[in-house]
Amino acid sequence: MRVAVIGTGYVGLVTGVVLAELGNQVICVDNDPRKIDMLKKGIPPIYEPGIEEMLKKTLEDGYFQVSDNIGTAVEASEIVFIAVGTPPGPDGTPDMTAVKAVAREIGKAINKYTVVVNKSTVPVGSGDVVGNILREQGVPDDKFDVVSNPEFLREGSAIFDTLNPDRIVIGAKRREAAVKLVELYAPLEKPMIMTDLNSAELIKYASNAFLATKISFINAMSRVCEASGANVADVAKGMGLDKRIGDQFLQSGLGWGGSCFPKDVEGLVKSSELLGYDFQMLKAVQEINETQTLHFVDRIEKRIGGLKGKTVGLLGLAFKPNTDDIRDAKSLVIIEEVIKRGGKVQAYDPVAAENVKQVFPDILYCEGPYEVADRADVLILVTEWNEFKSLDLERLACSMNEKILFDGRRLYGKARADKAGLEYHTIGS
Repeated sequence: MRVAVIGTGYVGLVTGVVLAELGNQVICVDNDPRKIDMLKKGIPPIYEPGIEEMLKKTLEDGYFQVSDNIGTAVEASEIVFIAVGTPPGPDGTPDMTAVKAVAREIGKAINKYTVVVNKSTVPVGSGDVVGNILREQGVPDDKFDVVSNPEFLREGSAIFDTLNPDRIVIGAKRREAAVKLVELYAPLEKPMIMTDLNSAELIKYASNAFLATKISFINAMSRVCEASGANVADVAKGMGLDKRIGDQFLQSGLGWGGSCFPKDVEGLVKSSELLGYDFQMLKAVQEINETQTLHFVDRIEKRIGGLKGKTVGLLGLAFKPNTDDIRDAKSLVIIEEVIKRGGKVQAYDPVAAENVKQVFPDILYCEGPYEVADRADVLILVTEWNEFKSLDLERLACSMNEKILFDGRRLYGKARADKAGLEYHTIGS
């Protein structure tokens, strides 16, 4: 099929490259000349395992093209994906500016029946907003359909998730439009849910908000465990074996971050307010998440007798492994608090350091994990990168001022740390 994807961020580029890999003729569009130039050379502007190889292959095979012209791409395509950002506005409401601007450009170019797909995460009712914009541009109703097709990919495994989705959600008013998407995704042979526009838009928000709720719940339980002497890992295991609950997203840690959970939880809260519902439960979920990292820093400060004049080493800066994304990364909260409380920070991350330098240019960025431990008064594991799992903890300990490890991801375990001569602290025990 002939497909256009407007936007080359995580969602747009992964969607475009995977659809091209499946044999569709894909044109990805962006208005950033730097991105266009990089993509034409086979260089992805984002860090994502596997995407560079797939991008180069689909370019060479002729299935993937790049353009800066929305009109040309729309005219050449039968399905057009809108995959631009919807960042939270000043009050947390999703900003639809880019989606609306793209919809106007699409409306100017439609010259035949076209399925316009909202791939961006958008508030309920956005499908009607896009449809009205197309009508304002003079497109008659029989020349288009708007479809909601939310994504559920995870940064760090986006290619795999797009090729192996748990489900494909298709929200449309007319069956003909839904069938187009069914045909497009048929090679994946995965379950498809066909529903109305509003339900499809809410499925994305509801899914992420529920997963965030599970994380905040187990993090709240970690506080209870710390206060009572219980072990949150055992509590989570005992809960997770109940098939009604399941063990996924019951790993206690520093809290959720990234580009999806914070934005989508807040987006659902604000969308609910506009519909007249005060989603108090999600507000509590947000509050637990916001205080989780601060609680962790407070524990560190108490243990080492204040942070003033102390050196804190951070292992990991990205919000999760296998990405360079630092949006709502807990490392940023820790760095800010340590500096505010008079401490110094030295840090290492395999890929995200350059992004953090834009926010905190004056901390010490190390070349590797062992350098981070050198003369540190406390070492904090922030991101559970694979290379950190097999570290020589004895080597880490021998160069530290104080042999204290705070494990923010419950990666190492007390027995392993004790053997290395490290005083071990973690979340929920």
